[in-house]
Amino acid sequence: MKFLRNRHWACGLVLGLVAGSAQAGSAEVRAEFRPDPSNPMVNRFTNVTPSTGFCQHFAYYCDPRGWFSLNLPVAVYTGGPVAANHTDPRQGVYLKIPSEWRTVSVTSDNGDTGELEVRISGIGGAASHGGDVMQITNGGGYEALWSSGRWHKAPAPCLPTGVLNGTSFWVQWLWLLPEYAGACATQALFDLPYFIYHALYFTYELRTPNPLSMPAGTYRGQQLYTVGPGMDFDFGDLTLVNDNVVLINFELDVDHILKVEVPPGGNRVQLEPQGGWQAWLQNGRKPTRLFREQTVNLWSSTQFKMTLECGVPLGNTCSVSNGTHQVPLDIAVTLPPGLSDAAGRPVNRLPLRLDGSGSELFQPTRYVDRKPSTLHFEVQADAVAQMLEQGSGTTYSGTATVVWDSEI
Repeated sequence: MKFLRNRHWACGLVLGLVAGSAQAGSAEVRAEFRPDPSNPMVNRFTNVTPSTGFCQHFAYYCDPRGWFSLNLPVAVYTGGPVAANHTDPRQGVYLKIPSEWRTVSVTSDNGDTGELEVRISGIGGAASHGGDVMQITNGGGYEALWSSGRWHKAPAPCLPTGVLNGTSFWVQWLWLLPEYAGACATQALFDLPYFIYHALYFTYELRTPNPLSMPAGTYRGQQLYTVGPGMDFDFGDLTLVNDNVVLINFELDVDHILKVEVPPGGNRVQLEPQGGWQAWLQNGRKPTRLFREQTVNLWSSTQFKMTLECGVPLGNTCSVSNGTHQVPLDIAVTLPPGLSDAAGRPVNRLPLRLDGSGSELFQPTRYVDRKPSTLHFEVQADAVAQMLEQGSGTTYSGTATVVWDSEI
């Protein structure tokens, strides 16, 4: 009896912002999925994109909270002046971002598809202004320039992060935004000759697809955001941008495994009656069936199918023969918990057939890490009776190849 160990497939998820066109700013987000034997129940992508901007400088604060940030890949030009107590929020610090979830379709090189979601969840940057703050505010600091200290507390609907860095002349900050939030704005309490954004950056959140449902491969997709007054990213009327488009190109790399381990000697299967041959040899009790259950170890984080190949087929299955007489050999499979059939049912003694019917799709609900699977070999009672009629001392043999195949 021969077993064919299936191909191994590597899959990982990569999400990224990459260059789209000469007129569009771009950045990159990368994530991956690789089965983790130490955490087989954890089946999700890991963001491996190096942060730029806020979380690059404050990694000690972002990392424990699972935050990721990127520099906004367009130049934002600001000037002034900023009038004290301006009533139009667009004439001061005005920050609006696309805080709603957006769906991105991704396609692999093989034509497989999936969907992820992305949300811009925060906005921050580094800014400075003209004028002598200490003189303007009669000894107050940078916060005293703005309504109710809004840089530290964050103007509604923005939420503070608890981190603020700066001096009397510049500030580095990050504000978070709930879903579907509007613009965040703060009012200058004193006339400022100019106000400059030296950098702007944003944080983002991802909802990635279930990697166990995705064939191995590299998936790519793109999300476009507009920048300017009334657009996705809107920084008020005192700003100009060098282009009006930010492209986010997502690249998803899924790294799967499908591995079968046959124990030593497991490729030779000897079929016997229940309790062995002694009952017949000593008591003349004829066996009703011949069988053998062979355990193999299985690793799987991907969908697969199973097929059967026979040295000498008989109907829709294999056979054993003594050279002149042939009887069918039935083969079935039981898969470990964590693997189901196409309808989501456990796989228990499922027949394997030459036409592949019934075993076209098995799918994981979690990463299966070296769990036992059983192949059931059996010659049924009517065939055993025929074999016994051939006389004692007759040997029947045959070959069968069981294939685990991740190419669905």
